[in-house]
Amino acid sequence: MADRGKLPAQKVGGQWRFNRARVTEWLQQEIPTYDDDRLVRIEQAMGPREVSLDDQSMIVTDLIGLEGVEIHLRANTKASALRELVGLAGQTDLLYDPEGLLDALQQREEMCSTALPNGVAIPHPRQPMPYASAEPLICAARTLHGIPFGSNYGGLTSLFFLICCHDDRHHLRVLARLMRILDEATITALKAAETSDDFLQTLIDKETEVVKAMK
Repeated sequence: MADRGKLPAQKVGGQWRFNRARVTEWLQQEIPTYDDDRLVRIEQAMGPREVSLDDQSMIVTDLIGLEGVEIHLRANTKASALRELVGLAGQTDLLYDPEGLLDALQQREEMCSTALPNGVAIPHPRQPMPYASAEPLICAARTLHGIPFGSNYGGLTSLFFLICCHDDRHHLRVLARLMRILDEATITALKAAETSDDFLQTLIDKETEVVKAMK
């Protein structure tokens, strides 16, 4: 892949050298384009080393508390959406550094929008922030109307999943599982959810289905 220019690397003395941070950033951008089989392999490869590769835990919804779900996010712009998402994270009582997290999200979006072609965006820091929160967390939100979020695919964004993990491996595993959860039917159901409870339950039901399919 490095020979073909598909993977960021440098050749030194005739041998390839790979920078962990650059490869991780590249993989973050590639994951949304992967099919289910490749996503499963990433989940397994990035899982805890001391746990069997057959471990089928609830990776995403275990990180989402009801206090971190908002189906009426007050945002009309990308900047306001990021601010509101950080505010939502603050409601979990797990966030130590809201200003630092907001700054990290803005820097990541300046590199490349985290918006996907299906009206979903997954804001996250460029690098893990283990000191920004007491525990890894995910906040999920929906705006009343789609907003421009800089998607390279065009269109508006109305569903947001803020990911704040403490290490690269966990972040990539969470991202891969989230991609498997957010199929077309689930996105439609999330947009139609009438309460935050319904929204979260939709995610739980879908992740449960994904887990069972892997057994």
